[in-house]
Amino acid sequence: MLLSVRAVEKSFETTDGPQPVLRGVSFELNRGQTLALTGESGSGKSTLLHLVAGLDIPDTGAIEVEGHDIAKMSDGARAALRRDAVGLIFQQFNLIPSLSVRDNLTFHARLAGREPGNIAELAERLGLLGHLDRFPEQLSGGQQQRVAIGRTLIAKPRLVLADEPTGNLDESTGDAMMALMRDMVTETGAGLLMVTHSIRLADMLDERLHLRAGRVA
Repeated sequence: MLLSVRAVEKSFETTDGPQPVLRGVSFELNRGQTLALTGESGSGKSTLLHLVAGLDIPDTGAIEVEGHDIAKMSDGARAALRRDAVGLIFQQFNLIPSLSVRDNLTFHARLAGREPGNIAELAERLGLLGHLDRFPEQLSGGQQQRVAIGRTLIAKPRLVLADEPTGNLDESTGDAMMALMRDMVTETGAGLLMVTHSIRLADMLDERLHLRAGRVA
C-alpha cells in the first residue's frame, strides 16, 4: 500500500466559526495505480492534495504514505518525505528563475540524490529539446508547465501528486503530458493522484474519486 487515507476531516477557521472542508474522506492508492480526484470548486480536492503532501495535517483521521503517518511526523520529516518519495506538480510552476531549463529539470533529482538520466530524451518527450539552455522568463506559460512536470517526473518519486497539471496547456499538449505521466508512473511503479476538473482527463486514469461538499460521492 502506497497511500492510505482514512476518515480524514479538515476544517478552517472563518469569521463565522469553523468551516468544514473535508468530511470523513477515505481511499487507498497502490503502487502503479493512477487515481483522478474530481469535484466542483470548493469540494475539498486541493485541500486533500495538500494534506497528502504533508503541507498541512488533518483535524481527525489518518493519512499514511508508505506506512508513515503524516500527522505524527515532524516538519523536517515531512519535508524529507516530499524530497525523497513524493513529487508535487501544482498550478504554480515554482521554477528557479536563475537556473536554465536543463538545471531546473535536474534540480530535484540531484536534491534527492538520484541521477537524472537522459535529459535530452525527457526534453524531447516534453517538447523542450530546443529550450534546455533558456531560462524560465524566456518561456511561455505552457512551456514552464512542461518544465514543472518534467522536473517532478525525472526525480522518479514513488508518489506523484498533481493539481490540474495540464491546466495551462492546450488539449493536444495536455494529452501528451498525461500520456507521459502515465508512462513514467508505469515505468517506475509509482502512484499518481491527480486533481482535475476534466472528465476527459480523469477517464485516462485507472480510477476516479469524486468529492462533493467534502465527502466521497
